[in-house]
Formats: sequence, C-alpha cells, structure tokens
Amino acid sequence: MYRAGELRQKEVINITDASRLGFVSDVEVSLEAGAIEAVIVPGKSRLFNFGQGKDLVIPWEKIKRIGEEIILVELPPSE
Repeated sequence: MYRAGELRQKEVINITDASRLGFVSDVEVSLEAGAIEAVIVPGKSRLFNFGQGKDLVIPWEKIKRIGEEIILVELPPSE
C-alpha cells in the first residue's frame, strides 16, 4: 500500500489514449478501511488561467501502475 504523500505530485497518464491528465494534488481516504480510495487531479485551467475546470477524481481501481514519477490509469478516452 502507498502513503498519500508518496502519490502527490506524480504525473497521471491515461493508458487508453496516452493523454496526460495532470499531477496528483490530493487523495480521498476511507477512514473506516484506512485505505486510499481515489486520487485527485486538478481540472484544466481555462482561458488565460482564469477559472478552473472540475477536478478529476480517479478511483483506486482504475490505477494500473505506480512508478517513480508517473501513475498509469485506465479511463475512457478524453474528449
């Protein structure tokens, strides 16, 4: 199992379409189970960095591999 601090600032890449989703900014933790349930990637910035899109919450089951610098996930292709 991983610690939340080990996942922060790793880049997340979707293996379905090779898209770069961003960097982990936070995690969701189940206090009852004591386990990480999801990683959170901030939404993309909009025009001239004003405003921000909705955060992407990636369930733990969608994570396929965690490396030194990146996390590979399997999500439907982004549009």
